[in-house]
Amino acid sequence: MKRIGLFLLTNLAVIVVLMIVWFVISSVFGLGQTMDYQQGTINLTSTLVLAAVFGFGGSIISLLMSKWIAKKSVGAQVIETPRSEGERWLVETVQRQAREAGIGMPEVAIYESAEINAFATGASRNKALVAVSTGLLSSMTRDEAEAVLGHEVGHIANGDMITLTLIQGVVNTFVIFFARIVGFFVDRMILKNEEGPGIGFFVTTIVAEIVFGILASTIVMWFSRQREFRADDAGARLAGREKMIAALERLKLNYDRPSDMPAQMTAFGIFGRGGKFGRLFMSHPPLDERIAALRAASGQAQVA
Repeated sequence: MKRIGLFLLTNLAVIVVLMIVWFVISSVFGLGQTMDYQQGTINLTSTLVLAAVFGFGGSIISLLMSKWIAKKSVGAQVIETPRSEGERWLVETVQRQAREAGIGMPEVAIYESAEINAFATGASRNKALVAVSTGLLSSMTRDEAEAVLGHEVGHIANGDMITLTLIQGVVNTFVIFFARIVGFFVDRMILKNEEGPGIGFFVTTIVAEIVFGILASTIVMWFSRQREFRADDAGARLAGREKMIAALERLKLNYDRPSDMPAQMTAFGIFGRGGKFGRLFMSHPPLDERIAALRAASGQAQVA
């Protein structure tokens, strides 16, 4: 219930902020209304700007709030001062890997969960968060945990959170843009409504956004899968290739356990489960493919 409330309040706040931003931009640049029902025309420039404000705005605000949302969603406790040898090792390992990767020291946190998982998030490479589950710390060896930490540090060093935000912003923009055009066409041209946006516009726009959003998500998921391969490679460089392979092998044993990670954080975890509609909607490649890619890269390096 707490997570649902947090999700609703966060999204409501984002919508309010974006509505204010759109009002200011449209007023300053004189964009005017996006649709003229009496003339049967739609202002493509204003519609595109409106779509960009909500498309990019939502993604960017979510990125800026990502650390706060992550901590609240999973109840992550940032390690300010290590209270045990295990916490000290955790902080020192991330510190060493961050230095080798050329990024600022991330915040390091632990959250209660039996699931073996970890994630990284943050608005920049130098102000990020790496969080690991208690399940990971209790189930993995130090070598395996080191590789997982290297994977997450690799996400930060590669700028994956920022890049994914920009891609999501572009996708959102075009989904909103084309959905409003379809909604206007159905409401004005087919239903012959000349009084302004009616029920036909709103229903059609919502349906179009769902359909376009599903199709567009395949693009986002494709990139997400590619970044996992790059993060695995980073983990191999920072911790050792055999350690990274061993960590992924360990994750295979955890695959069938139910996940308690919030949906909005799943894409940032060390692994994800299969999509409901097949590979196109998977945020992570299958673990066997990731292991095979690491072994193939190791073989290429030996040949070189």
